Amino acid sequence: MKPFIRMKNTFLIIVFTICPLVSKAQQKVYEPNWESLDTRPTPAWFTDAKFGIFIHWGVYSVPAWAPTDIAVGKNFGQKFSEWYWYRLMDPTNQYFAPYHEQLYGDRTYQDFATDFKAEHFNPDKWAEVIAGAGAKYVVLTSKHHDGYTLWPSEQSWNWNSVDVGSHRDLCGELSKAVKEKGLHMGFYYSLYEWFNPLYKKDVNRYVDTHMIPQMKDLVTRYTPDVLWTDGEWAHTSEVWKSEEFLSWLFNESPVKARVAVNDRWGKNTRSKHGGYFTTEYDHVYQKEGVDDVYHPWEECRGIGGSFGWNRMEDLNHYSSSEKLIHMLIEKVASGGNLLLNIGPTHDGRIPVIMQQRLADIGDWLEVNGEAIYSTSVWEEAPSTKEEGIYFTQKGKDLYVICKAWKSTIQLPVSKGKVTMLGSDVKVSVKKSKIGVDIQAPDLTPDKVPCDHAWVYKIENAF
Repeated sequence: MKPFIRMKNTFLIIVFTICPLVSKAQQKVYEPNWESLDTRPTPAWFTDAKFGIFIHWGVYSVPAWAPTDIAVGKNFGQKFSEWYWYRLMDPTNQYFAPYHEQLYGDRTYQDFATDFKAEHFNPDKWAEVIAGAGAKYVVLTSKHHDGYTLWPSEQSWNWNSVDVGSHRDLCGELSKAVKEKGLHMGFYYSLYEWFNPLYKKDVNRYVDTHMIPQMKDLVTRYTPDVLWTDGEWAHTSEVWKSEEFLSWLFNESPVKARVAVNDRWGKNTRSKHGGYFTTEYDHVYQKEGVDDVYHPWEECRGIGGSFGWNRMEDLNHYSSSEKLIHMLIEKVASGGNLLLNIGPTHDGRIPVIMQQRLADIGDWLEVNGEAIYSTSVWEEAPSTKEEGIYFTQKGKDLYVICKAWKSTIQLPVSKGKVTMLGSDVKVSVKKSKIGVDIQAPDLTPDKVPCDHAWVYKIENAF
């Protein structure tokens, strides 16, 4: 508040100008170039959240098919049912066209849109299931590479969920329900569209009149906390005008102070520019940033082999609850997040097997979430991953996470009170040459606090 004084006749008038309190992060102007944009930190809420739910849902959820009996390797993408239209139109693909012709004859992919009715979609139920899993954020596919949007986009006239299919604003309904649960809502958005005539004819005009206006509409309409772009590999960030868009997003948009973005903004950007780095099914795994300087990162993957719902997957294709919990532990202990995907059915149901896996993760996090949320990497951690022992740190406290029950754990720490999360049974600790030995408590089956992994907390270890 800065006063200044002005005389008028014989009266003394004091005028106060009020300077708004703006954080340093909000005050900074991000220029439309990577040198400036890359200085913007990923919001703390994202790095604290650790666990999110990805949702692939769209017209591809109607055929809901991809082969499951082929080797991965160079066919890595063949298992993704959300790529149905692209594979169908590929004359070199030996799987999709024969299947489609046998079941649907000459019906086109576009014809599936009328069957994407989402008649059983209950956004409150979805939000309840996701919150029960212990997830802190949601990323819904607002538009995949087929160009069909789950909101009434002006740029996708007659190819969106309000004009054809469910006749519902699916992005809006789920966003409202998720936010009411206190979770962060985000959207996946594909930069490119396989068969959009404008994109194929004039990519620059597509970017200017379709893509950027559409992204700005998505952001201003639903104020998401995450914008997760994809399909960036077709062009450089210069062609996509990503730097200009991100400058708007960080400086002018209604979510400028809190939105988190990923690194998929051009074929030159992944693991180099943007926000947090993204890995997929551990494909080209990278947990650290450029020049080995730590950078926020996130692993995304499905519970099964596909992101979109695949009716051909059976129990053998789904990760067990134990495997998923262990995966979450491994990613968080390495400093990352886990974005675990679910693929709902075309009528709006979350498959029961996916609900069951999420419920089990939620049960584990209810006991052990303290060792996951808002934690950081223990830089001095001994190499014990082969033994199934992982570490996280929060302030002065250390968490020792055991994927298998260990009778004795040797640690290079010399102080701190040791307890097991979820249990009030005393933990025995003995001094050793390197620090301390933790003796597993003698617990009866009814006293074991959880399944799949167990956590010791060492208070004031540092």
